[in-house]
This record gives sequence, C-alpha cells and structure tokens, in this order.
Amino acid sequence: MCRGDDPTCAAFAEHRLRYRRDMEPERRSFLKSSFVATGGAAALAAGGLSLVNPALAQSSARRLKQTAHYHLPANAETIHWGYFSKTLKPQVEIESGDFVTIETLTHHANDDAERMVTGDPGAESVFLWTKEKKGVPRRGAGPEDSKLGPGGGLGVHICTGPVAIRGAEPGDVLEVRILDVAPRPSANPKFKGRTFGSNAAAWWGYHYNDMLGAKKREVLTIYEVDATGERDWAKAVYSFPWPGVTDPDGHEHPTIDYPGLPVDHTKTKRSFDVLKGIRVPIRPHFGTMGLAPSEADMVNSIPPSYTGGNIDNWRIGKGATMYYPVAVPGALFSVGDPHASQGDSELCGTAIECSLTGTFQFILHKRADLAGTSLESLDFPMIETADDWVLSGFSYPNYLKDLGPDAQNAIFQKSSLDLAMRDAFRKMRQFLMQAKGLTEDEAISLMSVAVDFGITQVVDGNWGVHAIVKKAIFSERPA
Repeated sequence: MCRGDDPTCAAFAEHRLRYRRDMEPERRSFLKSSFVATGGAAALAAGGLSLVNPALAQSSARRLKQTAHYHLPANAETIHWGYFSKTLKPQVEIESGDFVTIETLTHHANDDAERMVTGDPGAESVFLWTKEKKGVPRRGAGPEDSKLGPGGGLGVHICTGPVAIRGAEPGDVLEVRILDVAPRPSANPKFKGRTFGSNAAAWWGYHYNDMLGAKKREVLTIYEVDATGERDWAKAVYSFPWPGVTDPDGHEHPTIDYPGLPVDHTKTKRSFDVLKGIRVPIRPHFGTMGLAPSEADMVNSIPPSYTGGNIDNWRIGKGATMYYPVAVPGALFSVGDPHASQGDSELCGTAIECSLTGTFQFILHKRADLAGTSLESLDFPMIETADDWVLSGFSYPNYLKDLGPDAQNAIFQKSSLDLAMRDAFRKMRQFLMQAKGLTEDEAISLMSVAVDFGITQVVDGNWGVHAIVKKAIFSERPA
C-alpha cells in the first residue's frame, strides 16, 4: 500500500499528506519523552555513556522552541550535484530540535533507468538529459566551461539540501540523529514493491590495477532490495561490462568518468546468472553526509574532510548520531550518496548505490556550552551508535587546509592508509584522554587491547581509517 512514497499511486498526494499528518502524534510523543530532554537515550545510561552529557543536553534543550517537521524532496530544484558549498541558498531553514525528512537519490540511477528513474518525477527531473536540455547542468566542482559541462564531473554525489540551522556559527557542534532510513521504491509499475541499486566495479576501485589477466574492465551489478522492509537482504539481478557511452551532448565515455551517464541497455551484454544463491545483508546508510566547509566556495564531494562529506561508513544509518564541527554560519547540512549496503573499504569503488529517504533531527550545541565536555575540541566528524563510538581518521584531516591552493587536485595523489591510520590513532588518543580522562599511557594500552581500527574506504581521494571503541568498556568508570 502506498504510504505517500509511491509516485505511481493515483492518490499519491492524498497519501503523502496523510503520512505527514500521521507523523504529528508520533513526533509529539517523541518530543514529550526524555530522549530530547536529555540529549538522547544513550545519555540516560549509567556512566554518562554518550558524547552529550546531561549538563550539555540541558543547556542545548533550553534553546529548543516549538519544533517542526519538514519534508525535503529530491528533485532538480532541491539538489546540488557533486559539491558542497558555503554559497548555496538553503532549501529549508530550521530551529535546533526540528526534524527533517530528506529524500536522496543515487547518482548511479541511470545505470538502470528503467528500474531507478522511470515514473519517478523527482528522479526524472534530476536525470533529464537530452540534446536540448540537461535537468541539472552543474555536476561537480570544476569550471563552468569544462568540455563535459559545468562542473566537469569533479565530484559525483547528488546531495539534497542544504538545510540551515538558525543560530549555528563556526565553533559550534551540530548533532544529527538519524531516526529512520527507508528505501525509495521503484516508481515503474513493472517493479512495484522493489527497490534497486547499482554496484560499479570501476576504474577508481582498489582492485582495478590488480586484476587477473591483462584486460582491465568495469563491471556493474544491479541489485534488488525489498522496498516493503519484509526482507533484510539484497540479491543480484544481473551484471554487465561498461559498454562505453556517448552522452546526449556527443561526448564519448569509454569509462565511467562522469556522473549520471545514461546507459543504453540495447548495447550491453547482461548476465542474469550472477551471485546465485547469495543474500547480501542490507544496512542502509548515507555515504555522503555533512556540512559545508569554509576553505573554498565550491568543494568536490568525493574526498571527505573535517566537516564530514563522503565518509562512506556503513555505520551512518538508522539509530546512529553524527557530530560535526560547524565551519560556516547556518552549518549548511546536505546528504546524499545513499547505499543499501557496503563493506568496510568499499573496495571496488562503490557500494550498492540505492536511493533512500531519511528522517533526521538536528540539535545545535553552542561553543560556549562545550567547555569540559567530550565535544569541547571536536574538529572532525564523529559517529555514535547505541554500543560504540566511531572516530573517522583521514589521510589528511583537513586536506583543504593541509594541502594548500591545489588541495582539491593534490589529495588524489597523496592519500595513504599509513596517514589515515596515524590520524585515527591520534584522534582516538585525544578522545580517550580528554573525554575519558585517561593518561597517554593508559590510552595507548587500551587502544591496543580493546579498540578496533578498520579501513573505512580506499577510493574517495582522502582515504579513511575508523577507530571503534565499545561504550561498555567504560560502564564502571566514574563520569
């Protein structure tokens, strides 16, 4: 049944309105609970097992006004493709404590437009590209006069937003709670009740220069996800080698070198006998989510940095909370690069790139209230789940500042896992010493015996290593 999420439904508008009305009592009940009043359920746990301690939660809660719930659709008017920018006009401006349901589109939807674009007005407006018109002309942070079109494809992710938070200023911390994540159903009646995503084993993947045999190739696999939520796994539908594409403007693309290229499946060789009998557990999350940085007017969406962006950590899903340092007035939050599932490292270059809708709550913590808290010197994006704290290390913590005027090009040649591991180590050491009161020697010992370091991704220009520490470790430690 349509719940306001099926554009093909004859009563779509009515169902959408009913959904938003139905959310009101649920939202009011949520607001009356101690979750908001104390800064999240985790803050109620013994030992202060949350980055937001009760004192900070109360300080931030005093600023909460009558909250509202907004809906931000994804269409050619509400998205920006391939970049973050402090100059973007906000799509919505909210107060601290407000909720926003945000639709996100995968930039890989045109790998199978029949399943992921057709019949979906929002997606159709974004992916529109004919000889006469391009729905979203700018794709990337490159120059306006690039031969491939404005932006030049120097950045690939379709980001919905930005959302501005009133009163947010540099030095503050924005807490973003991910309350729900749901797949965007196919709008094509032929595929009702299903959602699809694409995994591209692409030229930027870690595997590409280490393939068996002499022939390098890009292979795409289309996956199916149950849009009703009854099935918690994905299955492969078919795969095909990248056929080479001539775009509507006449440019040839022998490799996947520009986002949103329309694949003509009359020219592909599809194999439907792929990954038979294999169920891929889904863990929907947002690969690209964060705030606008201050260092440049337009920033490539591919390398992550201190304000978040393309972190590509599958833990950034339902139930997780993100903490970001605010770099520009209003914070300017955007989200995109939705994934149905991904393994640590994102080895072949992509995840199951699948359009999703998320519901978020935004809590602003002012700099004046941060002294003596775990967030006092936060200068990187941090993940909190029910059980873990996850710190994001990068080859260059703030590559825009660290690498100078040519940073957006240089980062792609300078990244390494050694540098990312060093950054993750330093951030975890700082966290354990500042937030948990350990000495340096204690922190180093604990990291060696109880902290898990993992490869977040090796494909985003600024490579990532995450460090995970279990909250339960500190359950008996005085707050």
